[in-house]
Formats: sequence, structure tokens, C-alpha cells
Amino acid sequence: MIEVSDYLIIGGGIAGTGAAARLAPEASITVLDMEDALGRHSTGRSAAIYIRNYGNATLRALNAASEPVLETPEGISDHSLLSARGELLIATEDERDAFDAYLQGAAGMELLTAGEAVSLFPLLRKDRIAAAAIERAAKDIDVDRFLQGAARLARTHGARFVLSAPAQRIIRSAGKWRVETPKGAFEAPVLINAAGAWADEIAGLAGVRKVGLVPMRRSAAIVPAPLGVDVTGWPLVASASESWYAKPDAGKLMVSPADEDPVEPHDAWADDMVLAEGLYRFEQAVTMPVTRVERNWAGLRSFVPDRTPVVGFAGDADGFFWLAGQGGYGVQTAPALSQLTADLCLGRNSELGSDVVQALNPGRLL
Repeated sequence: MIEVSDYLIIGGGIAGTGAAARLAPEASITVLDMEDALGRHSTGRSAAIYIRNYGNATLRALNAASEPVLETPEGISDHSLLSARGELLIATEDERDAFDAYLQGAAGMELLTAGEAVSLFPLLRKDRIAAAAIERAAKDIDVDRFLQGAARLARTHGARFVLSAPAQRIIRSAGKWRVETPKGAFEAPVLINAAGAWADEIAGLAGVRKVGLVPMRRSAAIVPAPLGVDVTGWPLVASASESWYAKPDAGKLMVSPADEDPVEPHDAWADDMVLAEGLYRFEQAVTMPVTRVERNWAGLRSFVPDRTPVVGFAGDADGFFWLAGQGGYGVQTAPALSQLTADLCLGRNSELGSDVVQALNPGRLL
């Protein structure tokens, strides 16, 4: 028996789940995910922070549009998904150009002296800081509460989530997309491709032109804070050249080498050498040695060449909708992109500017 919906969504991360939550009040929705739980890959391995000035101009517009929803997540949670953190950007003398480029067009960034930077993150080596700035409004995101709340909202409006259901065959027939999985076959006039690192593979399976998506590994490790030091209220600190960043995490420090190594889509794990090199760069910037790694992991951040998400209907296939290429911005842009997906699918005008909508359109990549 074939199940028929108005929309089929492939991918149960925050992108697909968020889109389901916004579409479900108006249409029947089925979400298919290859894993046995939602958010198993990039969503569940996010750095979990909202940074208004992170990304290019299009991404910054999406960040700004998403913040009100993260702050007041009506229907998703009864209180804000955000909590105070701050992002401290530091630069060595060699990183001044990258520092200046980041601040260009940024909003709410406050320049600091090296001493002021050290007062906020006391492990930093003052003599290594040639420039510093802070975005005090950067905040932690409760990603799990966001994902589970969005899924609950979608289900409340009748959306169905089918887990352990990887797409094995996708065909277009009689005006509908059919996706065949181990859990059965599913049909809908519109197929939303929110498959993260696997989005180009889904397109290939459907006979749709790929967009040149490249999954890139991003690793992280938990290391102990110095004995007796309370890091809880410290900001995230990042190098201006994105060669490492560190963030308080449950009384310890999460440190990332900020790696972007192209890989095939897979269940990612950290590369020991890449992690070691990143931890070394972190050690050069701080006064503490890294004596041990308590645990490590990796996720995949998937980009197209212009590093801007791909959101909209494909030009070469009726009813095929792209919701992919979010890179490292997927969680913090999810509210805006979920709403845009619903607006475009339902033929409504978007509150995002036309220049932003056009910058996301898959047609730009042809």
C-alpha cells in the first residue's frame, strides 16, 4: 500500500522537522528519515550557538529573521530557546585582515583591548592578542528542545514521521513523487529534499540535477577546565581566521579545530591528527595545557560553492524542492528557512527580502 501526502520531506534534522512544523497546519506531511531518531547527524552535533554576525550577508539576514522565533518559540516551547553566552573574536597580528573582514557589515560588535578580552576569557594569552571584539548578544541554543518542540508541533497538526526509512528508489509518475523505503512506499506531489549531507545523493536518486554540495567534516572535543576554575559564564572564543574555537560546556571546554575537510556523506567521526593540530593551535592561544581529551566527535557541514543555502523549487524537475546547503548555520537559520519553505510551497509571499529569496534560489547554481 502506498501512503499519499501533500508533501514528502526527506530528512528529519532541524531543517526537515522545522519545515514540517510550518507546513503541517495547512497540508498533510510525511517526514522520512534514514536513522532511528531525529537529528542524528548535523543537528545533533551542532555547536549550538546563535551568532548574528556569522556568515555572509544572506546568512546574516536569515540569522536576524530567525532570532525572534528562537527567543519566543510559540508552539515549540513555552520559553526562549536562547541563553546568554557571547562570542569573543580574537586575532593575532597575522589575522588582522580576517578580523577586519568579519567586522565589515557586522552589527552589535564591540571592540575590546587585549586586557578586556582576557578579563572575559581568563585563559587567553594577552601577548598573543592583536585585536579583539565581542558580540555580547550571541547566545546558546537549546538544540534538542528546539528539535523536539518542532517535531511535537508538526505531529500536533497531523504530520507523520517515519524513521529507519532511507530512500531506496525515487521516481516521478502521474504528477507525484514516489519514494520507496524499507518501511513502504510514499507519494506526494511535492518532495522536499532536506537530507543534509546526503541532499545531492537524493537528487541523483530522483534524477534531478545536483547542486554541487560538498559535505565537510567539523570536529570537536571536550577537555577539562583548569582545576578550580569556573568557566560557566565565559563567552565562546574564536580565532579570527577560524583556525579554532572554544566554548564552555557543562563546566568543561568544548574545543574545535574548526576543520572543513571535504568528505563523502557518512556518519562522521573526528580525525585524530586534525583534532590534535586544532588542540595545538588552541594551546598556543591560552595559558593552559590540554592534558587529556574526555571525548570527541564530528559532524558534517555541507556547502555549495557560494556557501549560501539552497532553498526553492528545482528548475529541472516539477515538485522537487531544495532545502539544503546550510553549512554550519543550519540550526540558527532554521526558523527563517522553515518559514520560507512553507511560504514558497504554499504560494505565499515571504517576509524575507526578494534579494534574500533570490540569493537562496537553486537556479543561481545552474
